[in-house]
Amino acid sequence: MSIPKLMAAVQLVGHGGYDKLIYSETVGVPIPGPGEVLIKVLAAGINNTDINTRIGWYSSKATVGTDETTKAELSPADGDWTGAGLTFPRIQGADVCGKIVGVGSGIAESRLGQRVIIQSCLRSLRRGEFTPWLGSERDGGFSQYVSAPSADTYHIQSGMADAELAAVPCSFATAENLISRTGLAPDESVLITGASGNVGIAAIQLARRRGAYVTGIAARSKFAELQSAGAHRCVERGVALAEALESSSIDVVIDVVGGPRWPELLDVLKVRGRYAVSGAIAGPIVQMDLRKLYLKDLTLLGCTTQDANVFPDLVGYIERGEIRPIVAKQFPLHDIVTAQEEFLSKKHVGKIVLIPPAVGA
Repeated sequence: MSIPKLMAAVQLVGHGGYDKLIYSETVGVPIPGPGEVLIKVLAAGINNTDINTRIGWYSSKATVGTDETTKAELSPADGDWTGAGLTFPRIQGADVCGKIVGVGSGIAESRLGQRVIIQSCLRSLRRGEFTPWLGSERDGGFSQYVSAPSADTYHIQSGMADAELAAVPCSFATAENLISRTGLAPDESVLITGASGNVGIAAIQLARRRGAYVTGIAARSKFAELQSAGAHRCVERGVALAEALESSSIDVVIDVVGGPRWPELLDVLKVRGRYAVSGAIAGPIVQMDLRKLYLKDLTLLGCTTQDANVFPDLVGYIERGEIRPIVAKQFPLHDIVTAQEEFLSKKHVGKIVLIPPAVGA
C-alpha cells in the first residue's frame, strides 16, 4: 500500500491540562528504522499512565492522588517516571492494535499484513536497568501510524475486535506481571484493588485462570461486572477491610491504588503473604509499620519492567480464548479530551479506546 507522508495524531506538548493535547492531521508519518516495523493503528487504549504523564504526576512534587493532582498547576521537569524529563512533543498511547504496513532493514517482508499488538514495555530496547515504554520514551499509538521494534511487535491470531485487542498490551501485561511476580498459586486467595479498572479486570481474569480465589475492591454499582469477569467475592470501596475480611486471610494483594488506607492491605495479608504494586492512583505517599512487615515475614514487590515470559504468555491466553478484555467505550481520536474526562470519571468498567481516522487498506 502507499504510505502517506503526513498523518493524524495527538501530540502532548508539555505537562499540564487538556490544552497540552494537540490534535493535528499534519504530523509526519514515522519511518521504520533497522529492526523496526511500521504499523497502521486500528485502535489505541487509554491508561492511567497517559494521564499521569500529562499532568506531571510522576514528579517528586506530586504527593497526592491523580484526581487531586489534576487540579494542581504542575509543570515539573521530572514529570515522567524516569525522572529525566520527556522530550516534547510526544505522541502517547501504550496500547496498540494494528496492522504491519512497512518494515525497516533486517525485517522480512513476510511480516507485512500481520495483525499485531505491541508490547508496551519495549524489552528489546532495554539499556542496563532501564526499559523504555511505548508512548513515553518513544512515540506511541495515539496516531494513524506508529513504528516499533519488530521484536516487541507480536502477530496475533484472534477473532477479537481491534478495540478489544487494544485493551490488552499495557493493562493486561501489567496485571500478568504483578501476578507472575507474586507466584500466585492455585487455591490461594488474592485481593485486587481498583478491580473495575482495566488492570483490575485483567488481574481478576488472570488470577482465576490460575485457580485462585479472587476478591475485588470496587464501587458496589460495579459488582456485577466484577463477578462476570470472575471475581468470587466483592468488597465495596471505602469499607474498612477489617470489617469485610478476616485478619490475615489473604495470600496475595495486587494493588494499583495506594493512598491513605494502604496499611489495611498489610493487615489482611497472611504470614509470608505477598504484596505487589504497579500504581497509586489514590496517592503515592503511604505509612507503614515496619514491625508488621518483618513480624509477618511479608514480601513487597514493586513492578514496572515486565519479565520476558509475560507478553508471549498473554498472546497465548488470547489465542486460546482464556481471557477476554472488556471495552467500556470507544471514541474517535480527535475526541481524546472527552475520552480522558470519561476515563477520570471512573464510572466505567474495563477499557476506554480511541479509534484513529481510517486510512487506506
